[in-house]
Amino acid sequence: MKLRSRRKLPDEGELVVGDVLEVHDHGAYLELLEFPGVNAYLPWSEVATKAVRSIKEVVRPKMRLVVKVIRVYANKGSVDVSLKRVMEGEKRRKMTFYKRYAKAVALILGVAARLKKREEEAYQEVIWKLEEAYGDPLTGLERAVIEGASALENAGVAKQWVEPLLEAARTHVKLKTVKVSGIITVRSRAGDGVYRIRELLKKVEELAEGDDVKVRLYYVGSPRYRLDLEGYEYKELEERLTRALKEAEGEAKRLGLEMSFERLKE
Repeated sequence: MKLRSRRKLPDEGELVVGDVLEVHDHGAYLELLEFPGVNAYLPWSEVATKAVRSIKEVVRPKMRLVVKVIRVYANKGSVDVSLKRVMEGEKRRKMTFYKRYAKAVALILGVAARLKKREEEAYQEVIWKLEEAYGDPLTGLERAVIEGASALENAGVAKQWVEPLLEAARTHVKLKTVKVSGIITVRSRAGDGVYRIRELLKKVEELAEGDDVKVRLYYVGSPRYRLDLEGYEYKELEERLTRALKEAEGEAKRLGLEMSFERLKE
């Protein structure tokens, strides 16, 4: 899918996604999917780090590549790119970003069609606003699924877009959840220890719960209990877990209980 950038040309050193149009002995020509109308030339010398007998051993027409911009010709509206200077990790991250961006654009353009809005209006009124606010438009739509209309309104999306976008996001955007887990070990020497432990565990659940956090606490074998926190962001889960355990330690002392916590690696 072809995307639109606010910029006419990419910057030197920037990673871009392109489809191979033609392959010649001296190099290949690519169509940049994020910069419509910009030609990219991939010289043979920038194809591979190891020697190859022919560029066609590495690059073929219709291949989709992540390449790095090595020269920009502003007067010609074209760039030279390199394939060999792209690390594998960079390639994966860039392609993931491109696919996420393209998915969001397709969804938003679908809403634009229903609202009888032009593509240019969709970019100016929604796509670029979500990108400015959240880094990429799909993240903005994910936040809308979690937080509701305010996530779109806070990004500056006009009111007429909000409800249709929210409906489309809730239907088509599937959120990935993350989880942090650990084992709570709690002991009591008191005669009514079972009730004290029960009170403490209930307190832990209350402390860990949140609007976007699911908590599961269950018995795994005396005196051990497993605690799972599931949500959308590791940082939020870690912060909530840390606060809950800190307050739970104070509660355990008040109840005369011995308590410890061990993190589990998922």
